Amino acid sequence: MNRGWIAVACADHVALGVAGGFMQVCHGKAAPLRRMRPGDYVAYYSPTEAFRVRQSLQAFTAIGVIRDTDPYCFDMGAGFQPWRRNVDWLVSQAADIRPLLGKLEFTAGRGSAWGFPLRFGVLAVSDADISVIGAAMRALLQAAKTDAPQG
Repeated sequence: MNRGWIAVACADHVALGVAGGFMQVCHGKAAPLRRMRPGDYVAYYSPTEAFRVRQSLQAFTAIGVIRDTDPYCFDMGAGFQPWRRNVDWLVSQAADIRPLLGKLEFTAGRGSAWGFPLRFGVLAVSDADISVIGAAMRALLQAAKTDAPQG
């Protein structure tokens, strides 16, 4: 059974992953990536535009489908070897989270603390939440799930 995930990263880092066809989470940790399965959806939420820059964004910035691969370690140089997972990124547009807060199950009843579930960097979410996010991003989710490799 496929799941939906929200990963958290600044928009600049998300753009690098989209361009390269991969994702990284939690400063390169492997464990969260191992919970994901081929065909699962992943949407990136970007609280900011750039790493360590306080320019607020609060938007979903990419959505895709996990490929039929296991996490792998990648040498980025200077001793940084994060774990990655390959993703087939969908054509989409960024979507502000604020208009979606009343529609998303993971933010329900949290008031101004709606971002609390995102604090760990990766969150499993319902199909309903992925559908809301995908629609807001104008991504074609069903086509992607049908075409996703089966493992």
